[in-house]
Amino acid sequence: MDKAPDQKGSITDWVKPGDKSGEFKRQVSSFRSWIENKPDAEFPPEKGRYHLYVSYACPWAHRTMIVRKLKGLEDFVGITSVHWHMGQKGWRFAEKGEDVSGDLTTPDPLHKGFTHLRDIYFEQDPDYSGRFTVPTLYDKKTNKIVSNESSEIIRMFYTAFDDQLPEEYKKIDLFPKNLQKDIEEMNNWVYNDINNGVYRSGFATTEEAYTKAVTTLFQSLDRIESHLSTSSTPYLLSSPHITEADIRLYTTIVRFDPVYVQHFKCNVRDIRSGYPHLHSQINQFAITPVGPLPNILPLEEEVAAVKFGGAKK
Repeated sequence: MDKAPDQKGSITDWVKPGDKSGEFKRQVSSFRSWIENKPDAEFPPEKGRYHLYVSYACPWAHRTMIVRKLKGLEDFVGITSVHWHMGQKGWRFAEKGEDVSGDLTTPDPLHKGFTHLRDIYFEQDPDYSGRFTVPTLYDKKTNKIVSNESSEIIRMFYTAFDDQLPEEYKKIDLFPKNLQKDIEEMNNWVYNDINNGVYRSGFATTEEAYTKAVTTLFQSLDRIESHLSTSSTPYLLSSPHITEADIRLYTTIVRFDPVYVQHFKCNVRDIRSGYPHLHSQINQFAITPVGPLPNILPLEEEVAAVKFGGAKK
């Protein structure tokens, strides 16, 4: 998520310089084409034709990785993760021989000499002036970006390749007709208040903008907790199986405690201790986490930060 060099401001200007509201406003995605299974499609669903650029750090990219896996599209859509560090030129690719965590974190396998994701955007349009975002779905045959809108990429993956998939993957329906209206309605406020709400909280540049965003965020987390507490299944909307609503919520919730609570100042409550139904949903296999350590402090012992603060007074 970088800015082109001729734009005013810096990549770290999540709020536009001079915007007195202090509110983070997410840019609309620039590439909105579709992989379609029809005779005249610009981007037909050909096996091995497409490549997905992601970041392990990005919840929006994470959505596409989950759906790609659930639909069995590993042989249909290749994947590369950028390096976890975002500098002034935006997401960069790992260098050859660089020791970086994540099996998918490699140099760009399609473009020798491309060092940053931005190079792919400039390949298509030398005058491109938007942000360079993940996920980016790329067509290897035409050397074009198909889409950089995660909500539309996942819906392409739902059905576009079904005619070529084994029945076990073809039958997976993440957007069932009987729940589509409810999913769309839930997506609207979950996206605005939770998925984007953590960023609106973390990137706010005024106290007023931060307070507004974080208050709305936790009101909506309470609302989701209530939905799950009355669901007849482990999934949202009492669905008998996972749907788009669960996937879109999950990628934010799984990052909430380790990242957003502190880094984005979303510390009214954490998921682990404040939202038992949400916490159960993201850990349905009952895997016990390693931390935090120690698990429980002695009754009279303060956490280290509190002891340190008291000593400084």
